[in-house]
Amino acid sequence: MLPEDVARCFREAAAVEGLGVGFWKRPGVIDHHTYAELLDEAERFATGLQALGAKRGDRVALVLPTGPDFYIAWFGCVLARAVPVALYPPVRLGRFAEWRARTAETLMAAECSAVITERRLQGFLGEPVQQLDPPLGCRVVANVQEHGRERSFIEHPMGEMAAIQFSSGTTGDPKPVVLTHENMVSNARSIVSLLPGDSADHIGVSWLPLYHDMGLVGCLLAAVVGHARLTLIPPENFVARPISWLQAISETGATVSVAPNFAFGLVSERVKPAELEGLDLSTWQVALCGAEPVHPKTMDRFSETLSAVGFDSTAITPVYGLAEATLAVSFSALDSKPRWTGFDPDQLENDRTAVPDPDGRQIASLGRPLNCSLTIRNAAQEVLGEGQVGTVYVKGPGVMAGYLNRKDATRAIIDDEGWLNTGDTGFLHDGELYLCGREKDLIIIRGRNHDPALVEQALDGLPGLRSGCAAAFASTAEKADTESLVVVTEVRNAKQIDAGQVEEEARQRIQAQTGLRVESLTLVEAGTLPRTSSGKIRRAETRRLFEARELTAPDSVGMGLVVRENVRGVLHHTMRQLRRLGPR
Repeated sequence: MLPEDVARCFREAAAVEGLGVGFWKRPGVIDHHTYAELLDEAERFATGLQALGAKRGDRVALVLPTGPDFYIAWFGCVLARAVPVALYPPVRLGRFAEWRARTAETLMAAECSAVITERRLQGFLGEPVQQLDPPLGCRVVANVQEHGRERSFIEHPMGEMAAIQFSSGTTGDPKPVVLTHENMVSNARSIVSLLPGDSADHIGVSWLPLYHDMGLVGCLLAAVVGHARLTLIPPENFVARPISWLQAISETGATVSVAPNFAFGLVSERVKPAELEGLDLSTWQVALCGAEPVHPKTMDRFSETLSAVGFDSTAITPVYGLAEATLAVSFSALDSKPRWTGFDPDQLENDRTAVPDPDGRQIASLGRPLNCSLTIRNAAQEVLGEGQVGTVYVKGPGVMAGYLNRKDATRAIIDDEGWLNTGDTGFLHDGELYLCGREKDLIIIRGRNHDPALVEQALDGLPGLRSGCAAAFASTAEKADTESLVVVTEVRNAKQIDAGQVEEEARQRIQAQTGLRVESLTLVEAGTLPRTSSGKIRRAETRRLFEARELTAPDSVGMGLVVRENVRGVLHHTMRQLRRLGPR
């Protein structure tokens, strides 16, 4: 049996006549590219990389938006046996300084030999590229392909590494996760194997960014491996117009789509009934929800909002995964409604046991392990029984090879038998996985544990606040001898709300639903809270900035800011080139 090979999977998909991916621009306009066409372009890119001097195993950073160039560059790297490292473009325009710093960190952590981007982003990359000083430079896709003209593609043997993806960095700095070909293909095959019927009959729609594991493995690669049709929406289009996601599903007759919890909430919050007229979501069989805690109330509101246009609530499928496991770890049942089970909150947080209570905290079942083994352990590494809360450990073909050049960090979370410490707390109930949160994010007040997600969920649907845009944490106030609860939450439009009234309602809601008194509740402008590249709120960083009094709103975005950042980047590119030329 041949070893798993991402490149071979792409070639096999390209051999299927007409199979490919569509890039959705607006209703009625989809730019379709067959895999055969993309393979031809990717081979030209791979030849260009080889001509530039890229060697097997060289890391190549891709800072590209959703589009054909991403496919060409990502698979082109794989074909050349270089290692693609997908990084996020500067999507938060008001946070250029933060993006520059994090991009420079990730480029150097992955020790990239080249940076591939598009022309309109090249200027923004000037400073990070100058810091990295990659030997093969910062180039656009067409420029790399031009270097391969008049040359022949050389097929090298498969290397150990297939790709590097960065961990989300919700509780610390993002780390370079090394994924093998087996990691990626086996995980994609596992996802596809659970879809009802023949995977080739399925149609997918996704707006998830391709630099994120859910978008890259769960959508792009799963569609290639399963020979399924796929339509992609630029993430920024979805954020600006959530209805675009539903329009694309209706227009293509999609059967599968995946998104984090906040996206389902955003649809319920911002899509108006009039926008739903004429849509048909009856084909949507599998609505996967993962990447962040699944809130039962959010899912219920989503189902209620869209039931009028044919959406069936049985499609909602809570799932669990993480970058260090390539992506998928567990899936809930596809043929039934999602299971929300109530548990006594005090027993969960303080006795570390899951005692069913219909009136208690509602938690989503994340189903059973997907082609892997899963255990719950205590601090002494002892395996716990059902109903006991501990740390989730995973073992299987999807578990990463390790963090690049970080042996100590790898050993800290993968033991000698290959078990991965996920850092998530949870328990098993009736053989299914339930999560309680991240161990590092726990709020401990007067010796009692509290899940910050519960505090944040209490604000969902409160008029004036942005759904899913809150951070709860414990902080020591001045002259206090114990930590107390602090909540920072973003408002929709600061000029159109009564801040005092919204703050009072938020405090009352949190106390009513969690029993906790909020010591400090701060309303901030949209975009203020620090986020990971995939959009998750970074609670620890929020706490650090809050305590340092450095939690500030993003810069106002205008043409002046864009021009200034571009000019600044061009100057850095020029300085790098002059330095490489040296004295004559």
